Amino acid sequence: MKNSPVSGLLPVPRFLRVQIILLIAVFSAFSALGQAHISSGLAKDPAVVGRWDITMDKGGKSIPSWLEVQRSGTHTFIGRFTYAFGSARPISEVKSNGDKFNFSIPVQWEEGNRNMDFEFEVNGDQIKGTMVYTDGVSYNWTGVRAPKMVREKAPVWGTPIKLFNGKNTNGWHTDGDNQWIAQNGILRSPHSGANLITDKTFSDFKLHIEFRYPQGSNSGVYLRGRYECQIIDTKSGNPEPINNQFSSIYGFLPPNKMMAKDPGQWQSYDITLVGRLVTVVANGTTVICNAEIPGITGGAINSREGEPGPILIQGDHGPIDFRNIVITPAK
Repeated sequence: MKNSPVSGLLPVPRFLRVQIILLIAVFSAFSALGQAHISSGLAKDPAVVGRWDITMDKGGKSIPSWLEVQRSGTHTFIGRFTYAFGSARPISEVKSNGDKFNFSIPVQWEEGNRNMDFEFEVNGDQIKGTMVYTDGVSYNWTGVRAPKMVREKAPVWGTPIKLFNGKNTNGWHTDGDNQWIAQNGILRSPHSGANLITDKTFSDFKLHIEFRYPQGSNSGVYLRGRYECQIIDTKSGNPEPINNQFSSIYGFLPPNKMMAKDPGQWQSYDITLVGRLVTVVANGTTVICNAEIPGITGGAINSREGEPGPILIQGDHGPIDFRNIVITPAK
């Protein structure tokens, strides 16, 4: 074997030289691919992508709503939208026109038969736009990027609190004319009317609640006043999409198993909410496990997701009874 042309260095065998050349070629290829990925604009999403907590100015009233925009493929954007009532509905395409974006969604529970049309622009973590409602009237709205609400530590639970004393509605208020009564240890809404709301607000908590509904009735428990855990006669009532059925987080998270009992029977939910993560135990069986709630559901009290909120019991959809309502807040 001849000496290396560089003094003091040993010769490199041919098979090692080949391997080195191959490694350099592979590294160069990956570098070029990464550079192409960055150049194509896929390395960073535009500011419009994400979740947005929205407040609409509709006839002098502040209406909470929610918007999510996602990338679909290389250049298309899709999304979801939650209005003041109803469930989250899909957006087939969020279109861009210069610095502005627009989308349209069909009627869900609104009166009228024209689409709801939206146009908006994004500036960092701020969003603003207009909505043309189903009656043809245009309204302004603004919003902020929704908080992620990730908890760094597991909660330490405090002392359980009875939210219903079995005798009266002390500690609660309504958002309209009160039809709620306390009768023989039962909190009862004998007919459709106002929603019932705790005076206190809560951040992270565990909630135990028992309920009973007649055939075809419908209610719900709003966590922090913003996320509805659906109560509905799924067994004999009107058919609903799975995301809207018994024990779902309305419009977003379906139960993995249907545990609804027959109308007229007492049933229970044990719900744990930490940040956006929710676990729902329906009649003793876990049906939603540590799942993320994307945003507010229809009927939310507001869209300020980062703030504590009350427990709200829906009373505007039919007769409903409750008992044994106990909340355990995190310390």
